[in-house]
Amino acid sequence: MFCFQCQEASRGKGCTVRGVCGKTADVANLQDLLIYVLKGISMYNLKAKDNGINKEDVDKFVMESLFMTITNANFARNDFILKVKEALDLRDKLAKELEEKGIDTSDITHDAAHWKATEEEFDKKAEEVGVLTTENEDVRSLRELITYGVKGMAAYSYHADNLGYNSEDIFTFMQKALAATLDDSLTADDLVNLTLETGKYGVDALALLDKANTSTYGNPEITKVNIGVRNRPGILISGHDLKDLEQLLEQTKDTGVDVYTHSEMLPANYYPAFKKYDHFVGNYGNAWWKQKEEFEKFNGPILMTTNCLVPPKDSYKDRVYAAGPVGFDGIKYIEEKEDGTKDFSEIIEHAKKCEPPVEIEKGEIVGGFAHNQVLALADKVVEAVKSGAIKKFFVMAGCDGRMKDREYYTEFAEKLPKDTVILTAGCAKYRYNKLDLGDIGGIPRVLDAGQCNDSYSLAVIAMKLKEVFELEDINDLPIAYNIAWYEQKAVIVLLALLYLGVKNIHLGPTLPAFLSENVAKVLVEKFGIGGISEADKDVEMFMAE
Repeated sequence: MFCFQCQEASRGKGCTVRGVCGKTADVANLQDLLIYVLKGISMYNLKAKDNGINKEDVDKFVMESLFMTITNANFARNDFILKVKEALDLRDKLAKELEEKGIDTSDITHDAAHWKATEEEFDKKAEEVGVLTTENEDVRSLRELITYGVKGMAAYSYHADNLGYNSEDIFTFMQKALAATLDDSLTADDLVNLTLETGKYGVDALALLDKANTSTYGNPEITKVNIGVRNRPGILISGHDLKDLEQLLEQTKDTGVDVYTHSEMLPANYYPAFKKYDHFVGNYGNAWWKQKEEFEKFNGPILMTTNCLVPPKDSYKDRVYAAGPVGFDGIKYIEEKEDGTKDFSEIIEHAKKCEPPVEIEKGEIVGGFAHNQVLALADKVVEAVKSGAIKKFFVMAGCDGRMKDREYYTEFAEKLPKDTVILTAGCAKYRYNKLDLGDIGGIPRVLDAGQCNDSYSLAVIAMKLKEVFELEDINDLPIAYNIAWYEQKAVIVLLALLYLGVKNIHLGPTLPAFLSENVAKVLVEKFGIGGISEADKDVEMFMAE
């Protein structure tokens, strides 16, 4: 195997024996094989689209399959064996259909569009189609940057699609980008342009998911979220999918079972539609990487709705249930029915037999500062900036992770001057959202917009402030970007910000291993991308800008 798609790539270069995330070498290779076949499918489906044929089933298959390959989503070998088989079957049926319609496909000659094999040959082929098959380091770097951006785009598109919102243009671009990564005629400059185009469609995907969530569940509101527990059995829901949460809440009404959010599901507490459930009682725990400790203490069953699964310990493995793209050998999977619903009765009955959660903390945290809520406070915010009460905003969105050097973000937040405000989204906030940082004239110094996809809200806020202050350039705002990243959804957020013209973004705790020296140099020269150093020095540097 060779995998360097996440921030925890071994030795800052890549995992070659086993993923730091926990995935085995054979699963990593099968993920590469699935991506390879998806590129072949994309070639045929783009041809179909060019001829006015829209295959919604193919679009959704590509999207869902990409999501499966995101870090910490699916660790199950058999899931990928089945998915590769399904992909090969779908690819060949599509090719046959085009042929029967008289559509010329003779120009589709790449092996990804024609390779066939038995299941026994999958592992051998998987070793031949991985990341390192692109020998030119810079081309490889750009191809992978695009691929990881598309994976993140697919994840956000998946959640929007679950709520009935999708975009043919986004589906088409994802496939265009995948096919392009096999095109040896494309130069590094071509791939740089495609990278920026990926950011453009990333903005579209984030906007679509924002529309899906707010149209379905209302605009997030300022909310105090309980982080203690009640003396009743509970179900802990983690991941990102709000539709799964909605169905779980409906099915647990009047059962005597409480529902708690975990990690990236915390922002669900901010949506008006979920506040009618009196058994929806708050958030339990912290970011995804603390699962082994916190899931143990929760006592009840856990529903993982998307990625951010840590390989579970045997002591609680029988309490973990999966849905959507998640998979791990030995945990139970909740299938989606043809009508799009899921039956959570098994989890509910399981919960009734469990002890209440062990309390691990008490108190409240405040969130719900998505763009609609912040813009409602626009006059107050603008006045605070004009009066000098607020000197600077710091966008500290992104992901958390288990590495010790991520303590930097807690220290950075603590050392920021009292006249600064943190804008955050994603699980990176768990490094500082429980600190007592106070407020500025009633405006909390930590404004949590929501999940990682709600980084879009932070962009909307920035664009609105640019308009209010009558600035020509978004980079003239008193906003600095110090973003933590972990996996591929953070990659598409980064590319989206670059497309919107945001410059001087600092990424940490390390720069991506998949950036070659030359590609990193381009990002530095063109966009001012930088890393992090020490909290004291970085605070001084940002405040001087």
